[in-house]
Amino acid sequence: MVPFDKLSQITQRFEFLEAKLSQGADSDFAAISREYAELKPVAEEIAAYRQALDDLAEAELMLDDPEMRELAEEELPDLRARIPEMEQALKLSLLPKDAADTRPAIIEIRPGTGGDEASLFAGDLLRMYQRYAEARGWKFNILEEAQTELGGIKEVTANVQGDGVFARLKFESGVHRVQRVPTTESGGRIHTSAATVAVLPEAEEVDIAIPANDIRIDTMRASGAGGQHVNTTDSAVRITHLPSGIVVTSSEKSQHRNREIAMQVLRTRLYDLERQKLHDERSETRKSQVGSGDRSERIRTYNFPQGRMTDHRINLTLYKLDQVMQGDLDEVIDALIADDQAARLAEMEG
Repeated sequence: MVPFDKLSQITQRFEFLEAKLSQGADSDFAAISREYAELKPVAEEIAAYRQALDDLAEAELMLDDPEMRELAEEELPDLRARIPEMEQALKLSLLPKDAADTRPAIIEIRPGTGGDEASLFAGDLLRMYQRYAEARGWKFNILEEAQTELGGIKEVTANVQGDGVFARLKFESGVHRVQRVPTTESGGRIHTSAATVAVLPEAEEVDIAIPANDIRIDTMRASGAGGQHVNTTDSAVRITHLPSGIVVTSSEKSQHRNREIAMQVLRTRLYDLERQKLHDERSETRKSQVGSGDRSERIRTYNFPQGRMTDHRINLTLYKLDQVMQGDLDEVIDALIADDQAARLAEMEG
């Protein structure tokens, strides 16, 4: 059942904001405009839902009128079918929003167990996310990358910017497992290896204040992929956050740019720590399978001999591994979002 008191509160708030905006300039104009824009689609859904309920009540009354009965019998099946769908859409719009959903994201990928094969798989995951970002019209910018001699990845940090980036990528955090015959394997045996992915909402300066005495900044000689293209100037920057022990490096050509990138990544990691702390406190009262943020758990298996990808959190198996590795991730991401919404709806309804 839709909570009607909540609907009335939203409608009243929306009308208040609309009136404030019509009055013109205000010191909080930007904040009011943002809230108004967020509430507008919900307010429109509420108005359409209430109209449908009125139409249903009116059509049911018409059943008692011999002249209007036939028309009512035509309208009623459609109204009775539409209203539950509208209720479901409204319930979803009333779910608490993750404030970070609209933010850009930082993706970190590192090889896990499996040696060279794990490093090569980490590289495959990087290209998968690059292609997915490209398909969605997002900007994908590699901030820091260390490669192996075989072309795999020791670790990579990338920034993804676009519409709703974190909302769609946040379920990618965790251990990704691959099962395939490595190119270096002469006997044709299937190996299992893994890589870890962490997706963090990008922090803004206002989110995290970092006192100067909490960090140590070191400059060092930068080296490119596989130890080549050695930059002879001491331009690379390493920042150590002393209270947490977090270490961030950046190796672009400009030392000034390296400081900016390293501070951006450091803020994002500290912001994520705060989010994780809050999440862990909430998780004591509920165990949510999807979106738990536990990066130590295996979330997905990519089985190349069978051409399948399985997401273990929602028991979804897709036999289109080639397309998935080419960045066709919408089907699994949509399923993860739907599962998360269903779990939160069940929790809201008690």
